[in-house]
Amino acid sequence: MAGFFSKLFGGAKKEDLESVVEATLNGILEKGNFDLSYELNLTKKEEITDVKIEFSGGDEPLLIDFKGQLLDAIQLIVKRVTQHHFSDVQTNVIVDCGGFRQESEAALIERAEHLKTIAIEQGKSVYSRALPPKERKVVHQYLALDGRVKSRSLGDGLYKKIKIYPAKSTTEASENDSLAEETN
Repeated sequence: MAGFFSKLFGGAKKEDLESVVEATLNGILEKGNFDLSYELNLTKKEEITDVKIEFSGGDEPLLIDFKGQLLDAIQLIVKRVTQHHFSDVQTNVIVDCGGFRQESEAALIERAEHLKTIAIEQGKSVYSRALPPKERKVVHQYLALDGRVKSRSLGDGLYKKIKIYPAKSTTEASENDSLAEETN
């Protein structure tokens, strides 16, 4: 793997995380002939270093096209390069462009809220479309904040549907238990 990255981004050893990330990003922008610039922010929280990269420039539409797949690809490359050069440092890499990630997350939460409302009002399970893992995580975390519903992923493979269903309240559960005792 080291040979691949050194061919793409130069083989010079860098001593700090910031210069390795900058060299990687400059390599990507140069090799891809992108009309983009970036702002890089590194913050350290306990043992995790957050690497936040915000792109801007003429090729912004390319980055956010196809549901941000190019953003995801650049994010993955930067994550792998940092893991390769600094295996002892835990990093959290986030690559964004024009607030795309926040807008995408807000749209997911809006859809989850709509499905949650249907599940609660109708008292039955509803299903989301198949989602990749990072989008499912956003939905599950949002729904976990409301004790009236539960959620779980269904399906095989990378893309799975989310089942959203009403949670049994404690009063309903105790009523069901008492009915079961009466019938026995």
